[in-house]
Amino acid sequence: MITTPGNSEPGGTEPLLLAAARNNAEWVAAVCRDGAFSGSVWSSARRTPALYPDAVSLTPRASAAEVVAGMDTGSPGCSVKDSFASLDLAPAGFEVLFEACWIHRAPGPAGPVAPGTEWSGVRTAAELEAWEAAWDGGAGTGLFHADLLARDLVFLAGRSGGRIVAGAVASAGGGVVGVSNLFTVDGEGCDPAVRAAAVDAAWAAVLGAVAARWPGLPVVGYEQGEDLEAAVRAGFTPIGPLRVWLHTG
Repeated sequence: MITTPGNSEPGGTEPLLLAAARNNAEWVAAVCRDGAFSGSVWSSARRTPALYPDAVSLTPRASAAEVVAGMDTGSPGCSVKDSFASLDLAPAGFEVLFEACWIHRAPGPAGPVAPGTEWSGVRTAAELEAWEAAWDGGAGTGLFHADLLARDLVFLAGRSGGRIVAGAVASAGGGVVGVSNLFTVDGEGCDPAVRAAAVDAAWAAVLGAVAARWPGLPVVGYEQGEDLEAAVRAGFTPIGPLRVWLHTG
């Protein structure tokens, strides 16, 4: 069983949680190309792309009223990332969509990268399109726009035989590097041990790339279920819960 330390433990985890929430909100804002930071909340008055929240709480002191005020709750699919699992949004017509856990890892690579896959950063719009096709199974939603390539982040691609078989996004901000959207193509639908090995290899490569580009910065993110277990195997520690709420009212 994976447990989460509380903020009352020696040293506390609140500074890491605050940094992780801010880093993630900056990534969301970059993808959405909209919204504003105001006090304890980032929010967008227009509906955000699929899979991305309309608001993100930045501190555990954010109130439900603050979070909801800057959103368009009249449009279907409106959602909130409750970064500290501290909000009660049910009275405003929301229900919990899923729960996950923030994770933290000290700076440094995860060990030798398994042979057979070459990793590099995505540099062009065409490469980004291919990366997204591998990530979403070819759905072709155009979620990740080329403007993202000019920011202090990197779309990492693992290639085998010229084909993208794994990847992740690493984004610097708030004194940390946030890793998200980690995926593998090889191992999907296979024996669980095969998939676990593919995910472990991806984590090792991604952490090595992050350590090379941003030496000395801690790494954060959030995961759930088997993906959380994989992150723990890669050296991460769970540091706190989060919730995503969906407006159903």
